[in-house]
Amino acid sequence: MTDRYAVVGNPVEHSRSPTIHALFAEQTGQVLRYERLLAPLDGFETCLRAFAAAGAKGCNITVPFKFDAFELCSHRTERAQLGGAVNTLRFDADGWTGDNTDGAGLVNDIQKNTGRPLAGLQVLLVGAGGASAGALGALIAAGPARITVVNRTLDKAQALVASHAHLGVPLTAATLAEAPAAQDIVINATSTSLSGAAAPVGAHVLKPGALALDMMYGPKAQAFLDWAASHGAEPRDGLGMLVEQAAEAFFFWRGVRPDTAPVLKALRATL
Repeated sequence: MTDRYAVVGNPVEHSRSPTIHALFAEQTGQVLRYERLLAPLDGFETCLRAFAAAGAKGCNITVPFKFDAFELCSHRTERAQLGGAVNTLRFDADGWTGDNTDGAGLVNDIQKNTGRPLAGLQVLLVGAGGASAGALGALIAAGPARITVVNRTLDKAQALVASHAHLGVPLTAATLAEAPAAQDIVINATSTSLSGAAAPVGAHVLKPGALALDMMYGPKAQAFLDWAASHGAEPRDGLGMLVEQAAEAFFFWRGVRPDTAPVLKALRATL
């Protein structure tokens, strides 16, 4: 049987992951099938267990189920454990193994695809949900001067910062209104773009020429990208992050690391 994988979420119809993994498989000579799986908001675990029972090998997890997936794992990688969220599952014979490839994907996109080493920079991470939890550890490992996590509710930002405080990079938690000025990198990890809402922070956060990255991609990210460009920043959507984190997941499942550059180029041409 062809090995089966899927992206599981709600919503999920917008996901480009099936295209990405099909291109990875073609490039590396791997034989697999990758699909979209819409899970009911109140039936994620049932949906996931049925998929695994049907012989699937693994899946990606997207909003809003990354914390739920974490709880269902028998084993977790160090980066999944640190973030407290799982976006990649492998259905192993001795139990489900959870990983989180979001942070590695984000950092690889910033450093490799935009050519901006994070070492010594001021980074603003907007949001303290599952996306931020998965990304913060990898951002810290890249060695920025400081990372500030801002969120609508301060306690959630404080909890995320506290769970990573031992890793050696100065971390600050604040509300959205208290976001610091003149940041080198601004990362929108909130769900505001899903609803087409305005940027969740003021333009003062953008240093001239800053990189402003929205984890969303396609039309939903356009309002944030337009906002960033209008205030002198370099806008970037989350497509590169998506491709890079997918490559990490592909390696986790298959033990083969694909070349992301041609896949990202192909996807950009379709947007």
